[in-house]
Amino acid sequence: MKLLYSLLITLLFTSCISVKADINSTAEESTDYELAEAGIRLVLEKQVTAWNKHDLEGFMDGYWKSDQLKFYGASGLTLGWDQTLANYKKRYPTKRETGTLNFVINDISIIEGNNYWVMGEYHLKREIGDAEGIFIIIFKQINREWKIVADMSC
Repeated sequence: MKLLYSLLITLLFTSCISVKADINSTAEESTDYELAEAGIRLVLEKQVTAWNKHDLEGFMDGYWKSDQLKFYGASGLTLGWDQTLANYKKRYPTKRETGTLNFVINDISIIEGNNYWVMGEYHLKREIGDAEGIFIIIFKQINREWKIVADMSC
């Protein structure tokens, strides 16, 4: 009988440790996601603020400043931060073209590690005619900063 009680107590103790470990693991994952989401949303908010001032360089601060940055849009694939900025400057030369930007974020999901995708919509209010579309962007934490490493907008 003592053996049975010892076995039951051991099983109960082991189960409690297992449940506590699962709860802690889930809590850590949730906290990591919440921190990532907050950091990503902050980058997007800064981009909107810069865009609405016609500060295209400030808008590009949200992107990875690398030749490996990928932007895929109506004109095809663009490689590199410098070329992406040049394309923005060509397409949006004045405040008249940039207008007022608003993002609608529909989903932020972890891909793996410190890589997340964001699915959303952009809306531009402009005197020359409004524009809108959808995007999928991939964020990666680089040197403790969230940066867009790939963007597909249409």
